[in-house]
Amino acid sequence: MQSIRCRAPLARSIALSRPLTRSQMPRNILRRALATEATESPSSTTSTVPPAIPPPPHRQSRWRSFLQILGRTTLITVLLGAGGFYYISHRDRHPGPQLPFDPEKKTIVVLGSGWGATSLLKNLDTLDYNVVVISPKNFFLFTPLLPSVAVGTLNPRSIIQPTRYMTRHKRRQVSVIEAEATEVDPINKTVTFTDTSEIKGLISTTTMSYDYLVYGVGAEVQTFNIPGVQQHACFMKELGDAERMNREFMDCLESAAFPGQDEKEIERLLHMVVVGGGPTGVELSGELHDFLEDDLKMWYPELAGKIRITLVEALPSVLPMFSKQLIAYTESAFKESKIDILTKTMVKEVKEKSVVLQKPDKSIVEVPCGLVIWAAGNKGRKLTQDLMAKLPADQTNRRGITVDDYMRMKGADGIFAIGDCTATSYAPTAQVASQQGGYLARMLHLMARQDSLQDRLNKLVKAKADLGPPVVLPDGAVDEHQKLQNEINDVQKQLSKVKLRPFHYSHQGTLAYIGSDKAIADLPFMNGNLATGGVATYLFWRSAYLSTLFSLRNRTMVATDWAKVRIFGRDVSRE
Repeated sequence: MQSIRCRAPLARSIALSRPLTRSQMPRNILRRALATEATESPSSTTSTVPPAIPPPPHRQSRWRSFLQILGRTTLITVLLGAGGFYYISHRDRHPGPQLPFDPEKKTIVVLGSGWGATSLLKNLDTLDYNVVVISPKNFFLFTPLLPSVAVGTLNPRSIIQPTRYMTRHKRRQVSVIEAEATEVDPINKTVTFTDTSEIKGLISTTTMSYDYLVYGVGAEVQTFNIPGVQQHACFMKELGDAERMNREFMDCLESAAFPGQDEKEIERLLHMVVVGGGPTGVELSGELHDFLEDDLKMWYPELAGKIRITLVEALPSVLPMFSKQLIAYTESAFKESKIDILTKTMVKEVKEKSVVLQKPDKSIVEVPCGLVIWAAGNKGRKLTQDLMAKLPADQTNRRGITVDDYMRMKGADGIFAIGDCTATSYAPTAQVASQQGGYLARMLHLMARQDSLQDRLNKLVKAKADLGPPVVLPDGAVDEHQKLQNEINDVQKQLSKVKLRPFHYSHQGTLAYIGSDKAIADLPFMNGNLATGGVATYLFWRSAYLSTLFSLRNRTMVATDWAKVRIFGRDVSRE
């Protein structure tokens, strides 16, 4: 037994000591042996062993190469985009130092913080003037997206931009005062304003002088003195109006869902009447329809089928500023969405639980409803009416302030009026007010340059007069008189080049959202108009509004709200 155990290791050692044949060698060892033999005897030509052949190189497929290039490009784009986003947001949050007020500069007082005033502040060079902004709101409101706030598509904070965000980034300090102007004195050039906040300091009313006044207070809702509108209807003019409409709309839903509610009362509560067939009324109707289709049918299935939306318009058609094709397209889309359109219909009275309508045949009907939203026109504010009353010879237009081609208020020295408070040949839209504000900023810059050149000219003329009579010098010599005269000629030449051109409105097109992910657009193209509608126009509508927002912060918040609603739906809770 012991001899058997000893033989096994001995057999293994004998086997390992014997050389292996080529057939017994592993492939990798054989390849190395052949390579060694070829190196040691390069002159041998009688060897029967062929040389080692390297494996062919691996070739990537075109598809894999494309994916690699695409991945690298995407990575670089994402990194650059994230870096740019961080840089812009960091710069916006950390504005640099500003120059203080200059007592030698003229003072511009801006009343309001709407489209016209905000566009002016954005484009105005504050190195030319000392600027003071007085407004009861310390923010700019992006009014075209108010209907989206009213149904919960957007957060209210997403469409407001603090006024100090813009003024803090100007080169010279701009004073922002949250107060309401109560009186404008065009003779003494003063503005009186009052603190309207709930918590007031020791001084709540004061008066300020101005060299130039930019009057951009906007307008208020026109009720046409119809009974009950002010008391029972929801407006769509300010941020608080959209929030109020959202609350009352949810109130109607929850009241209709209350146990034991009468069937007729449920129908009344779920009937929403929108008055006004302009862009605001049409967009609000479309947003209400989206809210119904996308959210209410899931969370209020027992009520969703009973909700009705009626759009009332006194004119023969809705959206009179659009082409006939787009009007017909909108009416067809509303018919598919089961939104009733009542044209040539006037509102005679708004009651607590109904609205009284006058139909085209002059018949009067009382329509029960749970909510009335009023989007039917503008009128001048009391401050505007009081200012116009002080200049009765020049301000005779009841629609608003009369201005000349340079946006100067007729009959007043140093007052410019822009936006909805004016009576011009242009429609009272945000686009018009924005262009007027930008134009006025450029014109004020030219006026500052003109004043600067005129002051320099006056000083040169005075300096030349102080020198006394000219002295005769040898040929080729230039005396002080001649030097001053050359400077005077140069300044006069520069002064002649500064020309103030009148305001010219450039129409950039009109957009409106009509619900169901559809929008319409009437855009100038070549020598005519391009009328389009549908889903592609809806995407254009969104991109156009995103680009029109004043800051990266607003664009990010609005885009995020749209994404959240698309993923999670609208919030149906209420405070």
